[in-house]
Amino acid sequence: MKIAIVVLVILAALALLALWLSARVVKQYEQGVLFRFGRARGTRHPGFLLIIPFADVLHRVSLRIVTMPIQSQGIITRDNVSVDVSAVAYYRVVDAMKSVVAIENVRAAIDQIAQTTLRKVVGQHTLDQTLSETDKINLDIRKILDVSTVPWGVEVTLVELKDIQLPDSMKRAMARQAEAEREKRAKIINAEGESLAAAALGDASDTMMAHPLALQLRNLQSLVEIGVDKNTTVVFPAPLMTTIAELGAFLAREKAAAATVLPVLPPVGEGKPALTAVNGTSATS
Repeated sequence: MKIAIVVLVILAALALLALWLSARVVKQYEQGVLFRFGRARGTRHPGFLLIIPFADVLHRVSLRIVTMPIQSQGIITRDNVSVDVSAVAYYRVVDAMKSVVAIENVRAAIDQIAQTTLRKVVGQHTLDQTLSETDKINLDIRKILDVSTVPWGVEVTLVELKDIQLPDSMKRAMARQAEAEREKRAKIINAEGESLAAAALGDASDTMMAHPLALQLRNLQSLVEIGVDKNTTVVFPAPLMTTIAELGAFLAREKAAAATVLPVLPPVGEGKPALTAVNGTSATS
């Protein structure tokens, strides 16, 4: 009786051990690749499954998107500028069987080919294109990686340039270029403003020539604007032509007044009355 109980216990233990060795669980985001005596027997879907111990081997493959940083690469652009470029790639396994059978280490292979592809694509562009056409460079890198990774059962979903490091001398040159570009735009805008102002002044002068009082009204308006500050003393010159005309009239009046003064007669002792012209009247002494 005791021997039977021991045998039953041993059989139960062996059954539990066999169940533990044969039981496998594939998660929802995984897919299993089954090998039996070294031969691929197909893929297994997520869930609970049993395999033959010591005969079957199950490889679990994650189907989730993997983020893989591409370390900084020293690259010489097409215009012979040395830059350091780093990027990031996103990929996922679409065929679990190929990712296990066709290649040993998918992540390491994609990392290496991504680095070489990054150097190749960026080296075909100039520095300005590398800085301004990043979307096109990202698309070119992804297309090249897709061609290489499709036989491995892997799809590259996205590639993005993450950082572009420039030499200090190139940074200073680009800063000077940007400053010169801003100065050029400022001068162009200033010249356009001067041209518009000159055209507006020409139109204003034509209007004032047609309406002579407009200039005097503008002078009065300027006086009002300047006179806002009570502590300001304003010397406002009269129009030049009016001043010249008034000066000529003043000189003419002075000359006429000097010509109308009468000469003084001899003294009274000589027997002739002395006459003095005072404002057009005469007096006798």
